[in-house]
Amino acid sequence: MTLLGKIMTNRRAGETQLAWNRPNLSGPELLTLTSQDFVEGAPIPLEHAGRRVGGKDLSPCLTWNQPPGDIAQLLLVIEDIDVPMTRPFVHGVSLIDPTLLDSPGHLPGGALSAREPAAGVRMLRSGVGRGYRGPGPIKGHGPHRYTFQLFALADAVDSTSDMTEVDRARPRAFLASLAVPVVARGRLTGTFER
Repeated sequence: MTLLGKIMTNRRAGETQLAWNRPNLSGPELLTLTSQDFVEGAPIPLEHAGRRVGGKDLSPCLTWNQPPGDIAQLLLVIEDIDVPMTRPFVHGVSLIDPTLLDSPGHLPGGALSAREPAAGVRMLRSGVGRGYRGPGPIKGHGPHRYTFQLFALADAVDSTSDMTEVDRARPRAFLASLAVPVVARGRLTGTFER
Protein backbone atom coordinates (compact mmCIF):
# COMPACT_ATOMS: atom_id res chain seq x y z
CA MET A 1 0.00 0.00 0.00
CA THR A 2 2.94 2.35 0.66
CA LEU A 3 4.07 1.95 -2.96
CA LEU A 4 0.63 2.93 -4.25
CA GLY A 5 0.67 6.03 -2.05
CA LYS A 6 4.09 7.05 -3.33
CA ILE A 7 3.06 6.50 -6.96
CA MET A 8 0.02 8.75 -6.45
CA THR A 9 1.83 11.42 -4.38
CA ASN A 10 1.25 14.20 -6.90
CA ARG A 11 -2.37 13.31 -7.59
CA ARG A 12 -4.68 15.31 -5.31
CA ALA A 13 -8.26 16.59 -5.62
CA GLY A 14 -7.45 20.15 -4.55
CA GLU A 15 -9.74 22.88 -3.26
CA THR A 16 -11.53 23.86 -6.49
CA GLN A 17 -14.50 21.55 -5.95
CA LEU A 18 -14.85 21.93 -2.19
CA ALA A 19 -18.33 22.76 -0.89
CA TRP A 20 -16.69 26.02 0.26
CA ASN A 21 -16.19 27.06 -3.36
CA ARG A 22 -19.70 26.30 -4.60
CA PRO A 23 -21.43 29.54 -5.71
CA ASN A 24 -24.66 28.56 -3.92
CA LEU A 25 -22.74 28.22 -0.63
CA SER A 26 -20.86 31.50 -0.79
CA GLY A 27 -21.36 33.99 1.99
CA PRO A 28 -19.50 36.21 4.42
CA GLU A 29 -16.77 34.51 6.45
CA LEU A 30 -18.09 35.55 9.84
CA LEU A 31 -17.92 32.23 11.69
CA THR A 32 -14.85 31.16 13.63
CA LEU A 33 -14.82 27.37 13.80
CA THR A 34 -12.46 25.77 16.33
CA SER A 35 -11.83 22.45 18.06
CA GLN A 36 -10.35 21.59 21.42
CA ASP A 37 -8.93 18.47 19.74
CA PHE A 38 -6.69 20.21 17.17
CA VAL A 39 -5.89 23.72 15.94
CA GLU A 40 -5.92 25.10 12.40
CA GLY A 41 -3.40 23.26 10.22
CA ALA A 42 -2.38 20.79 12.96
CA PRO A 43 -2.63 16.99 12.91
CA ILE A 44 -5.99 15.44 13.80
CA PRO A 45 -5.55 12.99 16.73
CA LEU A 46 -5.70 9.26 15.96
CA GLU A 47 -8.96 8.69 17.89
CA HIS A 48 -10.72 10.89 15.29
CA ALA A 49 -9.30 8.85 12.37
CA GLY A 50 -11.05 6.00 10.62
CA ARG A 51 -11.27 2.55 12.20
CA ARG A 52 -9.32 0.88 9.41
CA VAL A 53 -6.25 2.96 10.34
CA GLY A 54 -6.53 2.40 14.09
CA GLY A 55 -8.86 5.27 15.00
CA LYS A 56 -12.37 5.29 16.46
CA ASP A 57 -14.27 7.30 13.79
CA LEU A 58 -15.08 9.70 16.64
CA SER A 59 -15.93 13.16 15.32
CA PRO A 60 -13.93 15.92 17.02
CA CYS A 61 -15.42 18.51 19.32
CA LEU A 62 -16.37 21.64 17.34
CA THR A 63 -17.16 25.14 18.60
CA TRP A 64 -18.20 28.29 16.74
CA ASN A 65 -19.22 31.85 17.50
CA GLN A 66 -22.85 32.96 17.29
CA PRO A 67 -23.66 33.84 13.65
CA PRO A 68 -25.21 37.26 13.03
CA GLY A 69 -28.95 37.56 12.45
CA ASP A 70 -31.55 34.83 12.48
CA ILE A 71 -30.22 31.39 11.64
CA ALA A 72 -32.63 28.59 10.82
CA GLN A 73 -30.11 25.80 10.37
CA LEU A 74 -26.41 25.00 10.10
CA LEU A 75 -24.81 22.82 7.44
CA LEU A 76 -21.54 21.04 8.24
CA VAL A 77 -19.52 19.47 5.42
CA ILE A 78 -16.25 17.59 6.02
CA GLU A 79 -14.01 16.89 3.01
CA ASP A 80 -10.55 15.44 2.28
CA ILE A 81 -8.84 17.91 -0.06
CA ASP A 82 -5.88 15.66 -0.85
CA VAL A 83 -7.56 12.39 -1.82
CA PRO A 84 -6.11 11.12 -5.15
CA MET A 85 -9.39 11.60 -7.01
CA THR A 86 -10.85 14.31 -9.22
CA ARG A 87 -12.95 15.75 -6.34
CA PRO A 88 -12.51 15.98 -2.57
CA PHE A 89 -13.89 12.98 -0.68
CA VAL A 90 -16.88 13.76 1.56
CA HIS A 91 -16.32 12.46 5.11
CA GLY A 92 -19.56 13.82 6.53
CA VAL A 93 -22.59 16.01 5.84
CA SER A 94 -24.97 17.08 8.57
CA LEU A 95 -27.80 19.51 9.14
CA ILE A 96 -27.82 21.08 12.59
CA ASP A 97 -30.75 22.77 14.33
CA PRO A 98 -28.99 25.29 16.59
CA THR A 99 -32.04 25.59 18.85
CA LEU A 100 -31.84 21.90 19.79
CA LEU A 101 -28.14 21.71 20.68
CA ASP A 102 -27.32 20.92 24.31
CA SER A 103 -24.83 23.79 24.29
CA PRO A 104 -25.18 26.73 21.82
CA GLY A 105 -22.35 26.92 19.29
CA HIS A 106 -20.88 23.58 20.34
CA LEU A 107 -20.84 19.95 19.18
CA PRO A 108 -19.18 17.53 21.61
CA GLY A 109 -16.86 14.77 20.43
CA GLY A 110 -18.83 11.95 18.78
CA ALA A 111 -21.82 14.21 17.97
CA LEU A 112 -21.73 13.21 14.29
CA SER A 113 -22.28 9.48 14.87
CA ALA A 114 -24.62 7.83 12.38
CA ARG A 115 -26.17 5.65 15.09
CA GLU A 116 -26.49 8.21 17.87
CA PRO A 117 -26.06 11.78 16.63
CA ALA A 118 -26.24 14.59 19.17
CA ALA A 119 -29.54 16.37 19.79
CA GLY A 120 -30.29 18.68 16.87
CA VAL A 121 -27.97 16.86 14.42
CA ARG A 122 -29.32 15.12 11.32
CA MET A 123 -26.71 13.02 9.52
CA LEU A 124 -26.97 12.82 5.74
CA ARG A 125 -25.09 10.62 3.28
CA SER A 126 -21.34 10.93 3.05
CA GLY A 127 -18.98 9.40 0.51
CA VAL A 128 -19.53 6.04 2.26
CA GLY A 129 -22.71 5.54 4.30
CA ARG A 130 -23.89 8.05 6.90
CA GLY A 131 -22.25 9.78 9.78
CA TYR A 132 -18.72 10.97 10.35
CA ARG A 133 -15.97 9.01 8.62
CA GLY A 134 -12.55 9.80 10.09
CA PRO A 135 -9.36 10.28 8.10
CA GLY A 136 -7.88 7.18 6.49
CA PRO A 137 -5.58 8.25 3.65
CA ILE A 138 -3.54 5.85 1.56
CA LYS A 139 -0.33 4.92 3.35
CA GLY A 140 2.67 6.76 1.90
CA HIS A 141 0.56 9.37 0.06
CA GLY A 142 1.73 12.15 2.36
CA PRO A 143 -0.31 14.46 4.58
CA HIS A 144 -3.99 14.95 3.77
CA ARG A 145 -5.95 18.07 4.70
CA TYR A 146 -9.44 17.58 6.13
CA THR A 147 -11.60 20.67 6.09
CA PHE A 148 -14.62 21.14 8.35
CA GLN A 149 -16.88 23.71 6.65
CA LEU A 150 -19.77 25.25 8.57
CA PHE A 151 -22.50 27.24 6.81
CA ALA A 152 -25.20 29.24 8.65
CA LEU A 153 -28.43 29.06 6.62
CA ALA A 154 -31.21 31.65 6.67
CA ASP A 155 -33.85 28.98 5.97
CA ALA A 156 -34.07 25.38 7.07
CA VAL A 157 -33.40 22.87 4.30
CA ASP A 158 -36.30 20.72 5.49
CA SER A 159 -38.71 23.62 4.91
CA THR A 160 -37.54 24.04 1.31
CA SER A 161 -36.97 20.40 0.26
CA ASP A 162 -38.50 16.99 0.42
CA MET A 163 -36.49 15.44 3.29
CA THR A 164 -36.85 11.94 1.82
CA GLU A 165 -34.99 13.16 -1.26
CA VAL A 166 -32.42 14.96 0.92
CA ASP A 167 -31.80 11.77 2.91
CA ARG A 168 -31.32 9.74 -0.27
CA ALA A 169 -29.24 12.26 -2.20
CA ARG A 170 -25.54 11.75 -2.74
CA PRO A 171 -23.47 14.48 -1.09
CA ARG A 172 -22.52 16.38 -4.26
CA ALA A 173 -26.11 16.27 -5.60
CA PHE A 174 -27.45 17.51 -2.27
CA LEU A 175 -24.93 20.37 -2.09
CA ALA A 176 -25.67 21.37 -5.70
CA SER A 177 -29.41 21.45 -4.98
CA LEU A 178 -29.23 23.82 -2.02
CA ALA A 179 -31.02 27.09 -2.69
CA VAL A 180 -31.08 28.70 0.75
CA PRO A 181 -29.14 31.88 1.57
CA VAL A 182 -25.86 31.47 3.46
CA VAL A 183 -25.73 34.15 6.18
CA ALA A 184 -22.23 33.28 7.44
CA ARG A 185 -19.62 30.58 7.09
CA GLY A 186 -16.34 29.42 8.59
CA ARG A 187 -13.94 26.53 8.33
CA LEU A 188 -11.26 24.60 10.18
CA THR A 189 -8.63 22.40 8.55
CA GLY A 190 -6.64 19.61 10.18
CA THR A 191 -4.19 17.11 8.73
CA PHE A 192 -3.64 13.35 8.92
CA GLU A 193 -0.90 11.18 7.44
CA ARG A 194 -0.05 7.48 7.37
